[in-house]
This record gives sequence, structure tokens and C-alpha cells, in this order.
Amino acid sequence: MFSLLAKTLSSSSAARGVRHIHRSTAVCSDVLFVHKDTEKNNIDTPFEFTPDNLKRAKAIISIYPDGHKKAAVIPLLDLAQRQVGNWLPITAMHVVAKLLDMPRMRVYEVATFYTMFMRNPVGKYHLQVCTTTPCWLRGSDDIMAAVKDKLGIQPGETTKDGLFTLSEVECLGACVNAPMIQINDDYYEDLEVADAQEILDTLAAGKKPKAGPRNGRFAAEPVGGLTSLTTPPPGPGFRVRDDL
Repeated sequence: MFSLLAKTLSSSSAARGVRHIHRSTAVCSDVLFVHKDTEKNNIDTPFEFTPDNLKRAKAIISIYPDGHKKAAVIPLLDLAQRQVGNWLPITAMHVVAKLLDMPRMRVYEVATFYTMFMRNPVGKYHLQVCTTTPCWLRGSDDIMAAVKDKLGIQPGETTKDGLFTLSEVECLGACVNAPMIQINDDYYEDLEVADAQEILDTLAAGKKPKAGPRNGRFAAEPVGGLTSLTTPPPGPGFRVRDDL
């Protein structure tokens, strides 16, 4: 009976072209989640916190209660990344691990989990183009195409002059201002293709473009003006007591 059932299932699967094996998911990221030694990022890459940043690191650690200083791993990794220049060499992770008395593997786990940590060199300006559904519906494909065309690079690549690195990312939390790009710490929102091109030209000229919405909005208020709360709020209500 078992043999007959196995043959039946095998024939059925073959007819459908199904292979009973596990397969990994498609590659959906432009970075590897494992470390591979490179010329610029290996066990001999020099890294030590500067005296000022070491003071900052110790001040950060002091915020956390005794026995919980490992919770400072994210801000310390961020501090190290900013010192190096927008990326985090493996030796910086080792220094953080030593400061926090953590196994190196625990630090690796944090650095590979959060996409804010770039574990290989990037350009002076790290362009993160959001292509999640709200941005896509508002034209992020056109923004991405304009950036790729102007810089001559694909996601995961850096321009030859080392100025720009391009990444395609998921939601950056500015959906109401879609489409948008994050460049280092700044958000550029409500973009048109011309806006993206102008921003790149300004950065290439060594200047800093104004961050925020590009369509005249101050923040995330309705584009056509307020639809509620259009009058000053009334004062607090009160009741006159007639028994006094």
C-alpha cells in the first residue's frame, strides 16, 4: 500500500513539474548579510574611537543601569559608523564588543539585522530611494530611473569619484510625503524627477540642498490645505453652578 501511494504521489508531482526540495528565497538586497574580507574591511583594518568619541561612548554607556550596558550597542555602533564615514568595518564592531563586554557574535547580529549599518564602504552621500508601495504609487520608479541615469550606477554601486552610493530600500516612514529619498541623515520628500536631479547637482557642487518637502508643504499637512481643524479651538467648557 505504501509503495503504491508513493508511486502515485511521485507521478502526480512529476506531472505538475514539482520538485520536493527546499529552496532559498530570491536575493532581494544589494548587500550580503555575512562578512567577507576585502582590502578595505578585514581583521587588520585599523579602528579605535577618537578621544572625543571615546568620551561620548562612555557617556552613552553610563545612561544604562548596571548590568545592562549591552543595551548601548546600537548607539555605539552608530557612533563608530559616523566616525569612519558612513560605514562600519568589522574591527569597529570588535571595539564596541570589547567596550560592552559582549561576544563579538552578538554585535555582528545587531549590525547585520539593522539596515542602518553599512558594513562596507559607501560614498560621501548615501542615497536611499524608497520604492515601497506608497512611494511606488507616487512615482518612485521614475525617481530611481532618474538617479541611476544621472549617476550611471545601479543599486549597491558607488560612483567612481566615491561621492554617491545608491541603495533601493523599503519603507522609510515618510509615506504621506511620497516619493522620497533619504541622503545620509536628511529626508527629501514630495519629489519630482527635476527635484531629484537638482538635489544631486547641488551635492556634486559641494553644497547642501534644503531637506524636507519639495512641493511647498511645511511638513505632512494636506496638499490642498486643511480639511479639518480650520478654526481656532474653543476654550475649555465650564458649568455655572446655581447652588452657590
